[in-house]
Amino acid sequence: MLAAALRAFATHGYDGVSVNALSRELGVSHNLLHQRFGSKDGLWHAAVDWGFGGMANELARAVDPTLADPLDQLALILRRFLEVSAERPELVGLMNLEGRERSDRLTYLYDHYVGPITAPIFRVLEHLAAEGRIRPVSGRAFHFLVAHGAASPFALQALARELDPSDPLDPVEREAYIDMVLEVLLAGIRLDGGAR
Repeated sequence: MLAAALRAFATHGYDGVSVNALSRELGVSHNLLHQRFGSKDGLWHAAVDWGFGGMANELARAVDPTLADPLDQLALILRRFLEVSAERPELVGLMNLEGRERSDRLTYLYDHYVGPITAPIFRVLEHLAAEGRIRPVSGRAFHFLVAHGAASPFALQALARELDPSDPLDPVEREAYIDMVLEVLLAGIRLDGGAR
């Protein structure tokens, strides 16, 4: 139910989602959704918590305490972010819609997920820049390069297929794409010209 609700909100936006239509699509009564979630707003919050909470958990598990190099740790977290974005393209899709204007929903997404997920990444960037290993890059620029740049082919699959007919969600294509994106992104911020 929550996966379908998240897809609906990411596709049609909050105002474009009809709980009645979603109930019909799921083959459940409108009353069931109302009893479980109370309102469309309650359903939105439950779907967001399910989707973005899952991403936050995946990224936390991606941290490898055996890696001493913060740049390697950053690469690992970015890889997992892109993998989860491919597995749940509706997350980036929803942010593309909700990020257009200030709202209580955007504040909720930022306070509960975007801010907490990006804060440690921004600290790593600041640390690496202070050590002179990477060029200074703003958290905002880095976020948009990764979340709304690199992850876009997964949320904008029709456009991705216009640019290249291969399926962006095909596991082989996806892995090659993620490898290439990480290589370009990390080489672009390293001050040593990208050498490892």
